[in-house]
Amino acid sequence: MLTLQDHYDITQVLFRYGTGIDTRNWTLFETCFAPDVLAEYGDFGTWRSAGEITEFMRNVHLAVGATLHRMSNIVIEHSATGATSRTYIDALLTPLEADGDVHRGIGYYDDIWVKTGTDWKIKQRRFVSVRLT
Repeated sequence: MLTLQDHYDITQVLFRYGTGIDTRNWTLFETCFAPDVLAEYGDFGTWRSAGEITEFMRNVHLAVGATLHRMSNIVIEHSATGATSRTYIDALLTPLEADGDVHRGIGYYDDIWVKTGTDWKIKQRRFVSVRLT
């Protein structure tokens, strides 16, 4: 069974993910994932390590201005190997130039979690897009 502390810790990792992207703190961002994570983001790509997804996100966010990644409706459940979660994501990406396009990604993350020592890490992630503009 998961404790209240486990729920809190997993939620904090999800928030750290958004904060890492929005502040461009890629060291913080990478701490969210197990080293051998499988991250599937549909048409955006698939990555098989924490380093790979971090490098991709770093490069992609060079071309945009401020971003806001908002996570909500977080449902965390116990699993035989640790935990699973579904988290709604609403990401706003502003342009570098004032007259550029604003992009928005709405969907959800289905995550499989493992506990490494005292820390929860995303072992597998699948992003499901509901709407991209």
